[in-house]
Amino acid sequence: MNHHNNDYSELPYERFVRYGASALSEGELLAIIIRTGTKDKNAVDIAREILSMSQENGKGLIGLYDLTIDELSKIKGVGSVKAIKLKALAELSMRMHKECARQSFNACAPETVARYFMEDMRHLDYEQVILAAIDAKGNMISHKVLSVGSVNQSLLSPRTVFLESLRMKAVYIILLHNHPSGNPDPSETDIKLTKNIEELGEKLEVRLLDHIVIGDNCYYSFRENNLLEFSL
Repeated sequence: MNHHNNDYSELPYERFVRYGASALSEGELLAIIIRTGTKDKNAVDIAREILSMSQENGKGLIGLYDLTIDELSKIKGVGSVKAIKLKALAELSMRMHKECARQSFNACAPETVARYFMEDMRHLDYEQVILAAIDAKGNMISHKVLSVGSVNQSLLSPRTVFLESLRMKAVYIILLHNHPSGNPDPSETDIKLTKNIEELGEKLEVRLLDHIVIGDNCYYSFRENNLLEFSL
């Protein structure tokens, strides 16, 4: 019985060698990380169980990032060593995504800015405001979480925005915040705050390039919707 299962667990590995990674399903790719099964389940069966658990929250494969080591360890055939491997895989995937997004980052292209911050912000169940400091050439110098608010509002003062902007030596700034509801349409408060910061930025010579609201895998850009006048 054991021998039969080991043959099964090697099957995705052989398919990987023969056809390449893109030919394998998500379950087969996970099975390669898991490597061995139990006497009742092969590695592919265990991988499918992990995937169905990660998909329960409606996030699909990315749900693996949200599963805890305890939750993964409870699956028969996983255990703490494999659970840690899976969490390490999820973290590496997230960092690779972020690095790709960083390389394509363009302060004047809202889609690239939203992509860079999307994975960090779209899963939050509270509002968070991030300030991205941009240099004269349009490169991001650094970014910082400015405020963490409740589910329906974030507490942010223009004073905080510009104190931090000047401290970070920003020439331009981009504001981002998330809507835990998943709908990125700006509220009246968002619009008022943006106008206020745009006007103050003009006086202080730290211009607001964009304000981007992150939803669930979608975003709203004030620049794209012509609600900001200044452009590089």
